[in-house]
Order: sequence, then structure tokens, then C-alpha cells
Amino acid sequence: MKSPAPLLSVLLGVALPLCGAAQDGMSAADRALAHDIFRELVEINTTDSLGNTPRAARAMAQRLVTAGFPAADVRVLIGPDPQHGNLVARYRGTGTAGKPIIVFAHLDVVPARRADWSVDPFTFLEKDGYFYGRGTTDNKAGDATLVADFIRLRRAGFRPRRDLILVLTGDEETAGSCMTWLVTKHRELIDAEFALNTDAGGGVLRDGRKVAFAVQASEKVYATYILEATDKGGHSSLPRPADNPLYRLAPVLERLAQYQFPVKLNEVSRAFFERSATVESGSLAEDMRGVLKDPPDSAAVAHLGTVPYYNSKLRTTCTATMMAAGHAENALPQSARLTVNCRILPGEPASEVEATLRRLAGDDRIAIRAIYTPIPSPPSPLTPAIMDPIERLVGEQFPNVPVVPVMEAGATDGLFLRNAGIPAYGVSAVFEEQNDVRAHGRDERVGVQSFYDAVEFWYRMMRAFAG
Repeated sequence: MKSPAPLLSVLLGVALPLCGAAQDGMSAADRALAHDIFRELVEINTTDSLGNTPRAARAMAQRLVTAGFPAADVRVLIGPDPQHGNLVARYRGTGTAGKPIIVFAHLDVVPARRADWSVDPFTFLEKDGYFYGRGTTDNKAGDATLVADFIRLRRAGFRPRRDLILVLTGDEETAGSCMTWLVTKHRELIDAEFALNTDAGGGVLRDGRKVAFAVQASEKVYATYILEATDKGGHSSLPRPADNPLYRLAPVLERLAQYQFPVKLNEVSRAFFERSATVESGSLAEDMRGVLKDPPDSAAVAHLGTVPYYNSKLRTTCTATMMAAGHAENALPQSARLTVNCRILPGEPASEVEATLRRLAGDDRIAIRAIYTPIPSPPSPLTPAIMDPIERLVGEQFPNVPVVPVMEAGATDGLFLRNAGIPAYGVSAVFEEQNDVRAHGRDERVGVQSFYDAVEFWYRMMRAFAG
């Protein structure tokens, strides 16, 4: 895998702007527009099984056409099957500054059960300084930001020097087939020099204090495995503990919970800890410098490994996410299945991870199979042409907050663009508490001001890159 190390050294030498905080450029009308789009999206339940992403795509297309974008430039594309809808909208420029830029997000969300939440997950709610609802952080804040800012830019009379292409996909949370389909079947609509992703990177808060602005340049590789034990079953009044599939999987769960993959830093994660160590203090900064040693300091690794955010940057992770067993309460189970989701470091062979899981299983009677083929992607080069405008804009809007390159722990649609030769960069701009990330969890929420700050940042960023 090609290394961005030389360019990262350039990045790490860039001085942070020290200018004062920029004035909030959003009018009351701008805020109302972003709020209303956000609410509309959250209240369309786009869980994959319901097939509502075409409805959401049409709703956003209608807003753009109503705002004056030519209908021919606002395309709702249903595919790769009738259950999935995508939006591709083009903001045409003069064509004097190179190939277009993609800005993208995804419309689908993971499931949310009302019984698990303290509020209705599909009713947009503002409470205690937060917007609540499934997708508020992942990724309908991104959808709303892009649609609102396209409309704001048009109302302001902005004429870009190159086209901006807005892409909203329909199945990022499941197969990622929509972006793959767009790349292979509609490349002419989305061909671009590079892409900016609302669904990665972003601001880091610690106890309400802005401590970093992350730009995602690479991401871990998503992989899911099923571990299954089977038996002939029988009557529950005649138990056979040695043959019970549940009992065979129980020790595997314990071994998996205790196991940690070895620390392996790549160029992006190394740069993350190098840059972060310069702005942190005390034991945290020392631990960050400690993991950069060769070999890494074991105490530093142990300390950072207890913090999920930092642990995800250090190593491959695998965790149990689902379990299913049995067919009747009065029958011995005939099968037990354990689902294990892994996030693999770029460059680490998936076959080695699967071999580790087999070793942890420790039982030839437990079958292991991959149910999602891992798809690696190359890192996106952190060139001055990309990083300098972001550094400047962060310095203006969020003074003294360092810009830090990151390897994303989660998978995004960006990997399909990278593999198609279009570098993708995660620049969410939404600030979240480092230890209170609720995406995919209960009571998902985003700070009200964090949302509006991100809308404003993207407005300025699109102007900077396209104007």
C-alpha cells in the first residue's frame, strides 16, 4: 500500500492560524433552512429493511429543484435494486479550475428500537442543547448540511470555478452497493478530482472543550465472521453439556473479550499520535509519545488501550455483536451462532485475522466463515492543496484547534471512491464528545450548536475549494 509519509511530514510542519474566531455567518433564515431539512430527514425512517431511501432522495431532490437547480442536474437514481435510492446533484461552475469535487453523505441509518431509547428514535427532538433522533450524527447531519449549503450557495449567487457534485447514497450502513453501483454504472455523473466526506473525521470534544479537528485520510477494513457450533440436539430433560453448542461457544466469548491484537502503527496513525502529543499535556501526552517508540512502551499501550477512541487507532479490533441459539425452550440447541465484527488495519491481511479467530475458537467443531468480504482501500494523500484550505478554515472558525490526520475506525463509502481512483477525505466538522459517541447506539444525538457550526464550516469549505 502506498504511503503518504512524505506529505504527512509537510502537514505536520504547517503552523496553525492564530486569528480570532470568525463571526457566525448563518442568518436566522439559514438556520431555519438547515433545521427543517434535518428534521425532515430524521423523520423519514431509512432503516435498510424499509426501503425508504428513494423517498428521502426524492425529498432532497425536490428541495434543490424548488431552490432553482435545474431538474436535469438533480438526479434521483434508483439502484442497484428498487429498494435503494441515491441522489446526485450538480452545482455547475465555470469549468476554469479543474475537475469537479464530490461532496457526499449517506441517507440510510442502522435500526433503532423504540423500547431501547428514552425518546422516539424517528421523531426529531431538540432537548437540553441537543438534537435527538436516529441518524442525527450518522449521517443525516451530513445530508442536511450538504443540501442546505447547496441552497445557501445558490441563494448567495455563488458561481464556482469548477462543478460541485452532491452525492447521497442509500446503503452505506449495509453493503455499500450504492456507491459501487454509481462508480461502475454512472461514473460520468460522479467523476471528480477528489471527494469530501461528511461521514468521517470531525471535531473532538473533551468535557466540552474543542481539542482536535480530525481529517480522515484512511480507514480500517470492515469484516464480519460467523462462528457456529452444531449438534443433533434432543430433549432438554436429558442434557449433554459436552455437546451443547452454547457451552462450546461460551469460552470463545471469554477469550475474544480478553484478546487484544498487537499494536501496529501506519503512517496516518503515527502522524495522529505525533500531532496529538504536541497539543496534549501530562500523562496523556507522555503515553502518546510512548506508543511511538520502537518497540512501543507497554505501559503507554495499556493506558491508551483502555480508551476506545485511542485503542481503535492502535490495532485491529474484533468484537462479538450478535448471538443466536436454539429453537425451543425445552429442547437442546442444535446450533449456536456468534457474530464477530472486525475492523482491520489497512495493510493487515484479513486471512491473518481469520486465523486468529480460529485460534481463539480452539475447537475444530466450531465452523468459521466470513459473511462480508473485506475490501481494503489505499490512503488518500494529504497534499498541501487539500490540507492548507482546511487548516486555514479551521483556524478562522475554531481558533487554536489543531488539525490532525486520522485513520477512521469505521468503514465509509469513501473506500469505494478511493478504489476507483478518487481520493476521499473525511471532514465531518461536527464536534462530539470523545467518550460519548452515540452513532449506532441508543439516544443518538448531536449538539445543536455543533450541527450549525458544521453547516457553516462546509459552506465556507465548498466556497474555498470550488471558488
